[in-house]
Amino acid sequence: MRICIFGAGAIGGYLGAMLAEAGHEISLVARGAHLQALKSNGLALEIGGRTLKSRPRASAETVELGPQDHVIVSVKAPALPSVAKTIRPLLGPETTIVTALNGIPWWFFQGFGGAHDGRRLASVDPDGTLARGLEARRIIGCVVHAGCSVPAPGVIRHSSGDLFILGEPAGGESPRVRALAQAITGSGLRAEVHPRIQQAVWMKLLGNMSMGPVSILTGGTLLGMARDPGLRKLCAAMMEEAVAAGNRFGLDPGMTIEARIDLGAKLGEFKPSMLQDLEKNRPMELDAFLAATIELARLVDVPTPTIETIQALCLHKARVAGLYPA
Repeated sequence: MRICIFGAGAIGGYLGAMLAEAGHEISLVARGAHLQALKSNGLALEIGGRTLKSRPRASAETVELGPQDHVIVSVKAPALPSVAKTIRPLLGPETTIVTALNGIPWWFFQGFGGAHDGRRLASVDPDGTLARGLEARRIIGCVVHAGCSVPAPGVIRHSSGDLFILGEPAGGESPRVRALAQAITGSGLRAEVHPRIQQAVWMKLLGNMSMGPVSILTGGTLLGMARDPGLRKLCAAMMEEAVAAGNRFGLDPGMTIEARIDLGAKLGEFKPSMLQDLEKNRPMELDAFLAATIELARLVDVPTPTIETIQALCLHKARVAGLYPA
């Protein structure tokens, strides 16, 4: 397969390196020092006590890479408008766009059914840029359960997990999703096809939308927040509001709220990605985690006072740091 990783950072680089090792034709879209290292030295993946090295094509310009079978978009939500405006040269007639993202995506209601089927979420796609540039018919949803980092430009370090959950927004199991899942599984990773990918998105979101924002306000790690009675209660209150909204859409939290907090704590003294972004002075996924959750809740008249309070505090902190528009 010809597969382009759009955003070859920690997760994108991990997936790209494993697929390249399995013999697929991989290309990477990257920027800055990371791109220069990829061009000069190739991609190195540190995993299980060994280092896998490959030399996929890498560029900042999509026109240099040409049409693909799949484009796996693995960027943070604030970078998506740029992806939508530059992805076109990578797309052939049947190319899929695989969204390996955190948070609630703009396509969440595509094929969802019910009263809100096809709705564009204004919180994450206010002017329709994503809906126009990343066509719904091409989308394959992807939820990632893996931990990786970029210790140096061109180097990816795997720390935990290897699961990629795939699914069509409209549900079911299509040939294109099965083929991609087989390619990922064939590279030594785990891939599952979910009959309702929005459910998998929702289950991961419940941890991200609570513990992530609280971490940027407190500096807490996942284990530290879980052990702190006050912060644990705060995260649980946020999850309770989200779960109440999700129930109205038929979305199952999958486990108790206490179990969800404990699941995050199993990663130990780990800083959520949102806190890592703040410390590196990078835009955070506040809209995809918080604003989108609030928007969903308002559609079904579920109050979210705790989530809205945390959102206000986080937005102020982000604006003071110059990481969110005034």
